[in-house]
Amino acid sequence: MPQIWIVEDDEDIREIVLYALRTANFEATGFESGDAFFAMLGTGAMPNAIILDIMLPGDDGLTILKKLRQNPQCQSLPIMMLTAKGSEHDKVKGLDLGADDYLTKPFGVMELLSRTKALLRRSNLAAPGNSQEYIYQNIKINHTQRTVTADSVPITLTFKEYELLYYLLINKGIVLGRDKILEAVWGYDYEGESRTLDMHVKRLRQKLGNAGEHIKTIRNVGYKLGE
Repeated sequence: MPQIWIVEDDEDIREIVLYALRTANFEATGFESGDAFFAMLGTGAMPNAIILDIMLPGDDGLTILKKLRQNPQCQSLPIMMLTAKGSEHDKVKGLDLGADDYLTKPFGVMELLSRTKALLRRSNLAAPGNSQEYIYQNIKINHTQRTVTADSVPITLTFKEYELLYYLLINKGIVLGRDKILEAVWGYDYEGESRTLDMHVKRLRQKLGNAGEHIKTIRNVGYKLGE
């Protein structure tokens, strides 16, 4: 049963989210601060995904996110941010720091569950024993091990960065519309919201270095990998 951790200082919101997750057959644990969250992480426990509020006492959610992405064990852990309505700066900064998704308050329980399930849907490793390697020019993915190299150098990606690159690579040479990529990688309709995708592409290009030039922007359409 997937284990979801939520860091939210508002007790009412935290309890609603925990109840919804547990009703949907998730194991859910709540924390009111980053200190309590990191104390649990320090015991060696590890969730399958994290729901992280931005406005928190002590370290805010963006600071916690940055610390998590600096931890090798948490670099590919799926993380969804909870942001205040209209806080565009927080959304962009969160995505830039490695968040996989964000949800704006106030939100509906069904949307929360849908996005959480989408975050987890493709997070399991491929079954061992059947090596799945995909190569384009100087980019190589081992999908069994979920590893990426560019120019033979290992590249560390977040969960969604990896999923995005994998989807582009298995469709190399094909122009993929934004809506199609969002549906395939994030698992639901963003209703025209493409900022998340664009930020992930930007960060993915940066991490790939010279190999990032293989990801082409198709104006007014979307993206493709290769010629």
